[in-house]
Amino acid sequence: MFAAKTRLTTSEGIEFGFILASPLVRFVAWAIDFAATMALLSALRFAVIFISFFSSDFASAMVILLYFVVSVGYPIFCEWKFRGQTIGKKLLSLRVVDAEGFRLTFQQVFVRNITRMVDMLPLPYLVGGLVCFLSPRNQRLGDLAANTIVIRNVKVEEPVLSELGERHFNSLRHYPHLEARLRREVTPEEAALILNTLLRSSSLEATARIKIYGLLASHFRDIVQFPAEAVEGIPDEQYLKNIVDVLFRKSGAVKARETRVAK
Repeated sequence: MFAAKTRLTTSEGIEFGFILASPLVRFVAWAIDFAATMALLSALRFAVIFISFFSSDFASAMVILLYFVVSVGYPIFCEWKFRGQTIGKKLLSLRVVDAEGFRLTFQQVFVRNITRMVDMLPLPYLVGGLVCFLSPRNQRLGDLAANTIVIRNVKVEEPVLSELGERHFNSLRHYPHLEARLRREVTPEEAALILNTLLRSSSLEATARIKIYGLLASHFRDIVQFPAEAVEGIPDEQYLKNIVDVLFRKSGAVKARETRVAK
């Protein structure tokens, strides 16, 4: 089966694409998550055994409650905490994202997982699977309700950064712990978006370019907040180039460690 793709275009005219996760791969990811949920529930049942000595009815009610909380709470917690990924999605390089390319919200995560109970009727994912196969963007009912899609995380190869112009002093490099957090928090899709925007800057009108740089700079400043002395007075375009430098270029310390290991 060929990988389906979807392309999103922002109001400023920036177009970027995603590779959609196929229904089969999504089902395998769900199976992995189901196994993880069952393992967690099995561990929690041992705590309920003690209660059953006092009241078997109360223990049975606790088992039902735990099943509901874990089966619904697990995907909600993981997708919100790990930015659209559960254990199964992580292992298969999948991620839930907003269908319009915006940042995933907690409301979307909650809606798509609460609706999962309908998708699973009458057999595991019969309704959801049929809708997913028929949907042009491989969306189950939960995705349609929450306006989300599930995509494949494509590894972004190191680009030819010389195309961005001469390399300048990067004040963000003075904060290696924040650099590491930035590389951890930024998704491959976000990294590709900022890089493609900078590479295509010459094709954008000046007004649109300034607006886009401002929006992207604000977005990345919210992800990791560097000290004021590292970012004050830096134009948005240069700030974005500094971000790309952190995301794609290895620091001297990392290169030195790799050289020692190689020796």
